[in-house]
Amino acid sequence: MNLSPWAVGYFVFVSSLSSSVTANNGNSSNNKGFISRPAFLPKEHTKDIPKTGDFDRMSYAQWTLKCTDVPQFDALEAAAASFRTDDKLHLRNLCNDSARCAGLTAVHMNEGGRRRLHLDYSRQQVTGEVMELLYDLADAVNFHDRREAMRRGALINSTEERAVMHHVLRMPRGYDFSIYGTPINGSSAHYGRAAGRGFQKSEGNVLLQNVHRVQEKIERFSNKVRSGEIRGVTGKRLKNFVCIGIGGSQLGAEFVHEAFRADPRAAKAAQGRTLRFLANVDPVDFYLTTKDLDPAETLIIVASKTFSTAETMLNARTVRKWLDDSLASISIKQADITAKHMIAVSSNPDLCKKFGILEQNVFGFWDWVGGRFSVCSAVGLVPLSLQFSFEVMEEFLAGAHDIDEHFFNAPPRDNIPVILGLLGVWNSTFLGYGTRALLPYAQALRRFPAHIQQVDMESNGKSVALDGTPLLHESGEILFGEPGTNGQHSFYQCLHQGRVVPADFIGFMESQQPFALEKEVANHDELMSNFFAQPDALAYGKTLVDLIQEGVPAPLRQHMVFAGNRPSSSILMTKLDVFAVGQLLALYEHRTAVQGFIWGINSFDQFGVELGKVMAKNVRTQITAARLRGVSVQGFNGSTTSLLELYLNHGKMMEHEE
Repeated sequence: MNLSPWAVGYFVFVSSLSSSVTANNGNSSNNKGFISRPAFLPKEHTKDIPKTGDFDRMSYAQWTLKCTDVPQFDALEAAAASFRTDDKLHLRNLCNDSARCAGLTAVHMNEGGRRRLHLDYSRQQVTGEVMELLYDLADAVNFHDRREAMRRGALINSTEERAVMHHVLRMPRGYDFSIYGTPINGSSAHYGRAAGRGFQKSEGNVLLQNVHRVQEKIERFSNKVRSGEIRGVTGKRLKNFVCIGIGGSQLGAEFVHEAFRADPRAAKAAQGRTLRFLANVDPVDFYLTTKDLDPAETLIIVASKTFSTAETMLNARTVRKWLDDSLASISIKQADITAKHMIAVSSNPDLCKKFGILEQNVFGFWDWVGGRFSVCSAVGLVPLSLQFSFEVMEEFLAGAHDIDEHFFNAPPRDNIPVILGLLGVWNSTFLGYGTRALLPYAQALRRFPAHIQQVDMESNGKSVALDGTPLLHESGEILFGEPGTNGQHSFYQCLHQGRVVPADFIGFMESQQPFALEKEVANHDELMSNFFAQPDALAYGKTLVDLIQEGVPAPLRQHMVFAGNRPSSSILMTKLDVFAVGQLLALYEHRTAVQGFIWGINSFDQFGVELGKVMAKNVRTQITAARLRGVSVQGFNGSTTSLLELYLNHGKMMEHEE
């Protein structure tokens, strides 16, 4: 099989299908510049970059296989048609089958059984037979090899020639990562690198050592700030932390921060400290974030991989001026203020240094860490360790690692991320539900849906497959959510009587902050009563016969019918502590990857976010020219031109009125 240079460069992959594996000696000049390991950043670690190595390679046809290419797809479409037409498959009937319900659960246990993660998906529109078809679909598209390639560091982010290894960030000290870069299933075929040398077993552990070096640097720095050894330019202790970043540099860390605030251990560690996030370039966000902070007690964390993100850098310059205006004096220079009050999380130390941030205060991460998967990197660890301590964050990493191991090792039928991902494919691709709700019955998880919204929609909102051909179906659901019971008084009306929106309910057996009035139901029990009731209400609904029997007046009956048959899954966990927050993060990260692997798309690039930003640069140039030099609006369509003129003329009209 003759592969294009694009295919050869991108699809360095592992295969158990020996008939489809081809060998290549790596000497073709056409391959230069394509075959490379992901760069290890920051630059001081480049000496440790594995330059060469062997990966078995699945054939281009096998690697670009889509779910629509295999016969299982047709079988699942036929099954979905039955669910649309056969009333016996209504959830009110399926949920009365106790044997079926017992078979549609999965449990993950640890800590000797004291900690439990229980998934009940019996309220999904599936039978045991449908689940077997979904497992067969996963086999047919080589899901298990794709997952293993991710685990071992293959360049599965094909368009950007990068590995996807956020799971490595969670590996503990002493973990053996010697499988990095090694073939799957013992196949002897391999792709030789240009330098002709294979991967050494030690290279995975070198990579992991680099991760731990950065973590140790974060631990030392955060301990010094928290203890008062590192202070601000006036000598005051630094107890306010403002993290400037957007998207993946904000949403993940913000979700974790909110989840920890009521956890007794984390709250005790954070006592006397404040952590805030500045993301929006809207000046109101800056005002609200900083209005009651003392600059002398504030440390700024600028989180930007490239240190060039427009919104982040404008906010960084704005905050730097805020610091300077308050702290600069004859004896305190602006350079000293920046050096003492600003640090960075970035893979571009040169631009950080140019900005005035000290080299030792730049915390790096790697290009195999995607922004939306970066909360376990320095992006999340730096601000969260400053607020809660690195010791607390180690427990969070341990929780995420626990689910990583479960995802990579558990059999498919017991594998909770795999099951959730397959159900997502079933609901969206076969049943046609384009929306999904994430409904945590825990106020501490109020920012979790927003983070997973980015993880999932930025990953899987694609229209082409890995080979660039148009998909024959839509991929990626519209995801939203709010904590229960707040959401019940917001959008549940639509869930029950409007659109069908598959939902994930997340609940906990223990509250972070239990409370009960004398002789009344405990607050947490009241919350969980709704957690248990809502999935049944969505599944069973209420029929016209029910309403007649209840004596509902005839004019109201049709308005009070609930069709039911609305699918959901319930996740019940022991308690929402630091470890469990890490588990939830990894659970939904891997669910997203599962769906992308099944669909045959690249879940790890995000070109869709670029076009609008590029066009915004042109608009910014126009606005600047108009403001400074009076240049007229030109080069835009009529609608945009008229809106820009209205916007620009507003300031002139106000000046004229004055």
